Amino acid sequence: MPKAHENAAQTQDSAYDRALAAFPPSDRILSTMLLRQAEKYGDRILFTFGDTRWTFAETPVVAAGWAQRLAEAGIVAGDRVAIHCNNRPEFMQIYLGCAWLGAIATPINTAFRGAQLEGVMNNSTARILVIEEDNLGVLEGLENGTAVPPQIWTIRKDGIHGPDDALITAPETVADMTPPPVKVSDTAVILYTSGTTGPSKGVCCPQAQMFWWGVYSAEALGVREGDVLMTMLPVFHTNALNCFYQALINGCEYVLEPKFTASGFWRICKERKATVTYLLGAMAAILMAQPQRPEETSHSIRVALGGGVPGPLHEPFRERFNVPLVDGYASTETNFVFWSRIPSDRPGGMGYLSSGAEAIIVDEYDSEVPDGEAGELLLRPTQPYSFATGYFGMPDKTVEAWRNFWFHSGDRVLREPDGSFKFIDRMKDAIRRRGENISSWEVEQELHKHPAVDSCAVFPLPSELGEDEVAVAVKIKAGKALEPEELVAYAQMRLAKFAVPRFIRFVDEMPHTENGKIKKTVFRDQGLVEGIWDREKAAKA
Repeated sequence: MPKAHENAAQTQDSAYDRALAAFPPSDRILSTMLLRQAEKYGDRILFTFGDTRWTFAETPVVAAGWAQRLAEAGIVAGDRVAIHCNNRPEFMQIYLGCAWLGAIATPINTAFRGAQLEGVMNNSTARILVIEEDNLGVLEGLENGTAVPPQIWTIRKDGIHGPDDALITAPETVADMTPPPVKVSDTAVILYTSGTTGPSKGVCCPQAQMFWWGVYSAEALGVREGDVLMTMLPVFHTNALNCFYQALINGCEYVLEPKFTASGFWRICKERKATVTYLLGAMAAILMAQPQRPEETSHSIRVALGGGVPGPLHEPFRERFNVPLVDGYASTETNFVFWSRIPSDRPGGMGYLSSGAEAIIVDEYDSEVPDGEAGELLLRPTQPYSFATGYFGMPDKTVEAWRNFWFHSGDRVLREPDGSFKFIDRMKDAIRRRGENISSWEVEQELHKHPAVDSCAVFPLPSELGEDEVAVAVKIKAGKALEPEELVAYAQMRLAKFAVPRFIRFVDEMPHTENGKIKKTVFRDQGLVEGIWDREKAAKA
C-alpha cells in the first residue's frame, strides 16, 4: 500500500491538522460545528448569496429556526425532506434545519424528469417536498402512484410558502439553542447519483462524511482561514454542498452563485473577492473559448479545483488566467481521496492518495494487480464514517458495491510506480457530461417507449470539450418512420437536459454478444461514422 503523498498545499498548520484539533470524533456533526465556529468567528460572514448574508453567529440561529419549523410540520429525526430547487438561500435554510433536527435532507437534481424523478420520489418517500414554484410542472408528468410527498412547500420570490399558501419564516431568535441528539453516523443527506445499469441510487452520507468532505477538499486546495470560496456548481451535488463545510471548518466565506456563467465568471470572481473557486470537466475549456476580458487577470483567485479537466488544458489555463488547477478524484460514495500538487506535476491525472483512504487496484477477482497494470479502483476509509454508509432502500446494491469490505468504484485506474494514480476509463456503463453522471440504462428506458423504436443502445462519444457526449444507435420498428428531430423532441420531454442525445445513428441491426446483449463497444469504437446525425450541427444549419 503506498503512503499518502505530501501535497504541496500542506503546511505545518494544514486544514487537516486544524480540523482534527478543533473537532474530536464525537463533534463532527453540523450543529456542533455551527455553534463552535459561531463562538470563534462571530460577526465574520459565513454565507453569501446575492444580497443575502449570514454571519457565523447568525447561521446556527438559521439552522435552529428552520429545524423548529420542520418539527412543527411533523418532521422528526430520520424523516426525509426533499429539496427541488436551484442554487438559492432556501436550499441552505432547509438543509441546515434538517441537519440540526436530525432529519435527512434529500436534494433532487432539478433536471430529473419522468421515470428518473419517479424513481427518486418512490425511493426516498420524503414527507415534505420543498420546491421552486417554477419547477412545479415536473410533478404533472409523474405516473399515478408515485410517492409524491404529502406536504409541498413552495419557494417563491418572497420565500417559502406552506401547503396553506402562508409564508413560512424562521424565528429571528431561538430561546433554546440546544440541538437535538445527533450522532456522527446518522445520515445527514441522501444524494442521488445516476445508476449505471439501473435506477438512480440514493447515497446515504452521514454527518461525519460531510465533515470530512470539508476537511479533505480544503486540504487539497490549500484553503486558508479568511479565504472566500466561490462556487457556481449546483448545490444539490456534493461538490458545492461540501464547499459550505470547507468554509465553516476553516473560517472562510462561502459564496454561492445561481449558476455557471462563462461570460461573467471572472467578473463575478473579482466582485466577490473570491480566492478559491471550483470547476469541473468542460468548464475550463468553455472559459478558454471566451474572448479575453480585463477581469480575467485582475481577480484574486489563487487556485481552482480542476477535476476532470484534460491535462493539455492545465498549462494554457494557468498562463492565461494565472490560476493553477488542482487535479483530483472523488465520488459521492467516498470522499475527496486523491489530489495533485499545486500546480499538478501530472496534469490530467488523479493525483496522489490522501491520508484519509486506502486504495488498491484489482482484477475481476478482487485480487490486487501490480503498479502499471490497470484494474478496478477499490477504496476504504481510514477515518470512521468518512465514507457513505450505503444506498438508501437498496441493501442488495449496497452489498454489491461494498463487497469484501472495499468500495468498488467501477472505474478502471492504474497506479504509477511513483504512487500517483491515473484514470483510464469507466468499467461501468455510464456517461459523464457537463459534470453529470448519466445512466445509459435510464436514457434507453425512456427512448424505448417511443412507438417507433424497436431497440436502442446509448453510449458515449468524445466531444470537442474533452468530455463525453451522449450518442444513441436506434433500430426502427418495421413499418415505422422516425426522424432524429422527432426523437430528440421526445427525449427532451422525458429526460434531463444533459442526458438528451446529441448524436443519433440509425442502424438496420444491432450487434449482439453470445448472451444476447447489445455490444455497445462496437458503436463506441466506430465513433463518428458517416451519416451519424449531430444535434448541434443541425441547430446551426
